Amino acid sequence: MLERHKAFSHSRPLRWVGWLTLAAACVADNAQAFSHVVQPGETLAQIAGRYYGDPKLEVVLVGANVLDAYGGTIIRSGMRLEVPAPLFYRVVPGETWYDLGIRWLGDRRRADLLAVINDAVAWIAPVPGREILIPPVISHVCVEGDTLNSVWDRYMPDPTRAWELNNYNFREGLTVRRGEVLLVPVPHLRLSSEGKRAARAALGEVAAQAAGATRDLQQRADNEIPELSTDLRRGEYAGAVARGNRLLGMGQLTSIQLALVHRALLEAYVALDAWSAATAACTAWRAVEPSPHLDPRRVSPKVRAACGLHE
Repeated sequence: MLERHKAFSHSRPLRWVGWLTLAAACVADNAQAFSHVVQPGETLAQIAGRYYGDPKLEVVLVGANVLDAYGGTIIRSGMRLEVPAPLFYRVVPGETWYDLGIRWLGDRRRADLLAVINDAVAWIAPVPGREILIPPVISHVCVEGDTLNSVWDRYMPDPTRAWELNNYNFREGLTVRRGEVLLVPVPHLRLSSEGKRAARAALGEVAAQAAGATRDLQQRADNEIPELSTDLRRGEYAGAVARGNRLLGMGQLTSIQLALVHRALLEAYVALDAWSAATAACTAWRAVEPSPHLDPRRVSPKVRAACGLHE
């Protein structure tokens, strides 16, 4: 296991001190990490299992805390470890992926990665209200024998995309220098229930977005909203009403998701002759989509009437 690394050597070259200081500074300034004080008998695997739900993610703790920069160290009781954590951020109107790349990853050129992580493309602005994942970024100090591929394989589950490290670090080539610091985003990292509690306790408001509950909810809504259209096509209007109101009850939907749900409810209520509910659904629809399109050639007169539009 990784906790069997050798203790630090007191004869290490002084030129390494600068690299370690730089990496330690990156760890100390990382708002996407919380601290854990090692307890007697604890191992890195146990700590990773506790906070990530996967003991194999001890490699993240090793890299984030520069534990193996000089051949490694045995963790000891009382040692303070930084535990990287993902964050989740709700997009505000007017923001672009390039804005978000600068704000969260330090450079607009990293917008492509941020967009892809969130199932989007950088040249199309994110939907306001959408909660996006901000991956933790590890400052990996390269040691003798490291290559771009080996560093990537250490942290990432997909071995075929090591070139993304070059893009993220604005560099070229597969070789790395001993002591070189590579920034490694880890988008697949998730906190366990205990990890989320620890992050909230340690980071306060910063960690209020660490759980990713809104992002999970919005993704579930994306998967279920198409079923509303299926309900309407099949004439299952009562089912559409139940599904639509269940989605609204989830809360924290994006404006586009809300518009789709309210529009579907409008049609379902009209079909069920529930005119008050249909009018309310149209009002809610117009609140999130100020200029809704109700083409009289495609929309029934009843739907238009529920929205106060008459022939």
